[in-house]
Amino acid sequence: SVTEIGDYAFFNCELWKYVTIPNSVTSIGAGAFAVNRTCTSITIPESVTSIGDEVFYGCENLSAFYGKYASADNRCLIVDGKLNSFAPKDLTTYNIPEGITSIGSHAFADSYLRSITIPESVTEISYYAFMYCSNLNNIIIPESVTKIENSAFWDCSSLTNITIPQNVKSIGSNAFYGCSKLSEVNCKPTTPPTLYAYAFAQNASNRKI
Repeated sequence: SVTEIGDYAFFNCELWKYVTIPNSVTSIGAGAFAVNRTCTSITIPESVTSIGDEVFYGCENLSAFYGKYASADNRCLIVDGKLNSFAPKDLTTYNIPEGITSIGSHAFADSYLRSITIPESVTEISYYAFMYCSNLNNIIIPESVTKIENSAFWDCSSLTNITIPQNVKSIGSNAFYGCSKLSEVNCKPTTPPTLYAYAFAQNASNRKI
């Protein structure tokens, strides 16, 4: 009889390895299953028409999504072109599927990825998208990106350099905060993007821009 799973309904519940959502459910709220460190797979039925942000953030043992919104490789949950969640188990490199238009809040946060490829279809990197990806040392932001939201790369402490693409118009507050090894920022736009508070704070002391 359940039709809705509310925001953070099962947040930090480490009681199961598999989650199957019944066909009666039509909406899943933000963070509904976040920080479940034992869950390994999720099945989402066709009945679901609405999914909030960061639904499966922090599910570090999640290896697959099934059913509606699952990517072809079962590693991503894709809602209306946005990469909502990622199944990170046992991956250190990843190529985001073509056709994704934005990377959602907390989508890759806390993962152990060292390298990630973002397709040219992506135009926006949302807040906290790569937060605490402390092993991430290789990422190329494609020319299609126009906006990097607040804290998108917060504390990516292994990043050593980054290139800001030609079309980026704004870089949010704390976007690269705490990237302690970030020593070089190559900014390509002829008109500098709008930088918000602490966008590059707590980076390497010899940073080159």
